[in-house]
Amino acid sequence: MNETARRKGQGKDNKGKEKGKDKDGKSKGKRDEKGKNGKGNKGDQEKDASMPPRDLEREAGQSQREQQRFSWFVQPECLQKGDGMQEAANLLADLRAYGHGAFGEAELVTKGTKAVDDTSLWSAFCAFALQPVLKQHFVPPPSNMSAPDLGAVPASITTKDEYDTCLGKLTFVDGLPDDATVQKVYDNLDRSRGVSAFLDMVPMASLEALRNNMVKVGVDACHKILLMEGLMDCRSLFLTGNTDTVYAMGLMDLNRDGPTVIEVPAGAGPGLVNDAYFRYVGDMGAPGPDRGAGGKYLYLAPGYDGTVPEGYFVAKSTSFTNWIALRGFLKDGKPDHAAQMWREGLKVYPLSKASSPPKTEVINCTGKIFNTIHSNDFEFYEELNSVIQYEPIDVLDPELRGNLTAIGIMKGRPFKPDQRMKSLLTEAAAIGNATSRALSFAPRSKTARIYDESSEWVTAFDGGDYRWLVEDGAGGRNADARTRFFYFATGNTPAMVMKMVDRGSQYALVCKDAKHRYLDGAKVYSLKLPPNVPVKDFWSVVVYDPMTRSMLKTSQLFPCRNSVSHADMKQNPDGSTTVWFAPSAPAGCEGNWIQTVAGKMWWGCLRLYGPGQAWFDQTWRPGEVHEVEPSTAGYA
Repeated sequence: MNETARRKGQGKDNKGKEKGKDKDGKSKGKRDEKGKNGKGNKGDQEKDASMPPRDLEREAGQSQREQQRFSWFVQPECLQKGDGMQEAANLLADLRAYGHGAFGEAELVTKGTKAVDDTSLWSAFCAFALQPVLKQHFVPPPSNMSAPDLGAVPASITTKDEYDTCLGKLTFVDGLPDDATVQKVYDNLDRSRGVSAFLDMVPMASLEALRNNMVKVGVDACHKILLMEGLMDCRSLFLTGNTDTVYAMGLMDLNRDGPTVIEVPAGAGPGLVNDAYFRYVGDMGAPGPDRGAGGKYLYLAPGYDGTVPEGYFVAKSTSFTNWIALRGFLKDGKPDHAAQMWREGLKVYPLSKASSPPKTEVINCTGKIFNTIHSNDFEFYEELNSVIQYEPIDVLDPELRGNLTAIGIMKGRPFKPDQRMKSLLTEAAAIGNATSRALSFAPRSKTARIYDESSEWVTAFDGGDYRWLVEDGAGGRNADARTRFFYFATGNTPAMVMKMVDRGSQYALVCKDAKHRYLDGAKVYSLKLPPNVPVKDFWSVVVYDPMTRSMLKTSQLFPCRNSVSHADMKQNPDGSTTVWFAPSAPAGCEGNWIQTVAGKMWWGCLRLYGPGQAWFDQTWRPGEVHEVEPSTAGYA
C-alpha cells in the first residue's frame, strides 16, 4: 500500500470499521479518558483538579525541536531503498499521519503497538524501530552539514601503550592498564606507603622502643627513675648517649595518672619532656623557666580542662605518654654529686597525690645491658600500631594517620596484614631503613654541613629548627632532616638549636675522613682540636657504632675523651689537642686514645658544653679526621 492509500484508510481498521466505535457505531471510551467508557471516577477528578495546567505551547516547542533534531536522518529520502526499507518508510508515514500538531497531544498508533503519548517519540523510533535498518542503509547527512571540529588531544596527557620502569614493563590499551600492570602499581603503592610510614614515624617508633624497654628494666610508674649513676657506658644500646653527663630518665602516663608533677632540684643541668612523637613539650633545669634554681612543673594531658593550681610551671602535652630526660654535670670530673642530686631532689608524682607523694624509686642502669632502639624490620610497624592504639587519635594529624591507615594501622582496629602485605611492609622497612642510613651518614643537604663541602663536619639539627620547619614554615617541613635526627638521636628541644653563648650545648658529627671515606675501625686516625676550644664548661669526643647508633662496644667501655675526666690527656706544644682513634693505643698517647674495632666502622660526635662565640662565628673550627700510617703514629 502506498503512502496515499494508507492516508486515505487511516481512520479504519482491517475490516473497514471506523476507529473508536463499536459494531453498533457507538463511541468507545478512549484510553486517556478517566475511568472506563469515558466516565472518570471521583478520585481521578480530584487528582486532576490539583495538578497544574500543562503548558501546551512549551511542550509543542520542545517536540518540534526534537523532531528537527532527528528528522534529517529518518526522512525517507535519506534511506536507501532495499530490504526492509519500504516497511520502515511505511512505519514513518504512520507515525506522521497519526501525529498531531507537534507530537505532544495526539493518540499515536502504529502497527501492532499501543498508543503512546511521548514528546521524545522520534528518539524512540530512531533508536529502536530503525536501528537495524540504519546500520546497513544509513546515508551521511548532506554535504552542507559540516562535522564539528573536536580538537586534537595534547600528547602530554596521553598514555603510551608501554613504559619500561623500575617496576618492569607497564602496559596499557588506550590508557587502560592490563592486569599485570595493575598488580605492579598496587604493590608499589602499598610498598611506597610503607616506606613513607617508616620515614615519617621514626620518632614515634623510637620513643615507643625507649618507653617499652624502660618499663622492662623497672620504670613502670611515674615515681620510678632510671639513673645512670656511674655514667652510661657502651653496654647500653641508647641512641648517641654520652659519657659526660649523669642521666636521669622517667616516664609519665597522663592518661593513667592524670596531671603529673615533676620537682626539679636546684643545680640541674638541661632537662626536657617530649611527647610520644618526640615532640617538644617543655624544658626544665638550666634552659627551663626555673633557670637552674629548681622548681615544680605540672604536665597536663591533651584535652585536660580541669582546675590548674598555682605555684607550678604548667605545660600541656599532645600525648598520654611522655618521656622525661634530665642531665647532671660532672663535678671534678666525677658523677657522684649529680647522682646524689637526682636521688635526693628529683620527684615525680600524680597531682592527685601531691599531699602525700610516693617516694622516688631509683633504678641504677650503669653497666646494664638493655636495648632502647626501634626495630628496622616488620616489627617496626607493630611498634607503631601499639602507640596508635593507646594514644589519643589527634596525636598525629589526619594526613599521617591516613598513610598509616592505608597500610592497615588504624586506631580501634586490629593490625593483621595478609601475607602479601606483610611481605611488602618487610621490604618497605628495608628500604626505609636504607634511606634513613643514607640521610644520617651521607646527608646531601647543604644545610646539614657546618662548613664548606671540603669539610665532613655536619650538624645534628639540619636547618636549625626543632620543629623541622624551613624558614619558619614558609618552605614547609623538612621531613628528611627530622628522620635523620631521630634515626641517630633522642631528645628534642629549642635549646639544642638556639645560639646561646656560654650556655647549653652544641654538637658536630663526623662520619668520613678528610678524603671523604667512611671511618674504618681497623685503621689509625687522628683529630686535631686547635688551641683554646671555645667552651665555658668542657668538650668531649665520643665514638659510635653506625649499626646501632650507640656507643661503640669496646673493652674500653667508655669510648670517649673529654676535657674534664681525663687528666692524662696531653696537649701539643702549640696548645692543640690530638685525639687518636685505633684498635690499640699509639705509644705515649694512651690518654688521648679512643679504641676502635677492626671489622667495625665508626663515627664520632664532638660536643661543646657552654659553647663560646668563636664556635658560632666559626673563627674556631675542629680539624678534619685524617688517616695516619701506623708507623708515624708510634706503632712498631
